[in-house]
Amino acid sequence: MEKESNNRIDKWLWSVRIFKTRSIASEYCKRGRIFVKDNPVKPSKELHLGDIVVVRKPPITYSFCVKGIPKNRIGAKLVPEYVDNITSKEELQKLDPNFIAFYGNRERGTGRPTKKERRSMDDALAPSFEDFDWDDDPND
Repeated sequence: MEKESNNRIDKWLWSVRIFKTRSIASEYCKRGRIFVKDNPVKPSKELHLGDIVVVRKPPITYSFCVKGIPKNRIGAKLVPEYVDNITSKEELQKLDPNFIAFYGNRERGTGRPTKKERRSMDDALAPSFEDFDWDDDPND
């Protein structure tokens, strides 16, 4: 396991498999969605061991602690040697399919919601994400 002492943040985000490509990682940096020490960073920001990297990938905000900086992209099994995922459980809960903000309370086996039920679920969901720009994802 070879580690460097510092590296560009866009390359690190790509090499530890947080983003699929380095260009997507750079785009997120340019859009101000990557933070180190509570400051948005540019793609060329030098990253050091022990830094806390915050990544806003809506609807969730991930937090990672830098344990190592690989020279190249690493295999998925080696990722825990280079990064600690310190994202809070409340944030990770947003990815759960049963999370109430996304699907509401429906009993299993009741079938598809009626038009009226669907509208009420949409009304419950709308206030929490009404200011979010859904078309702003560079992964498309």
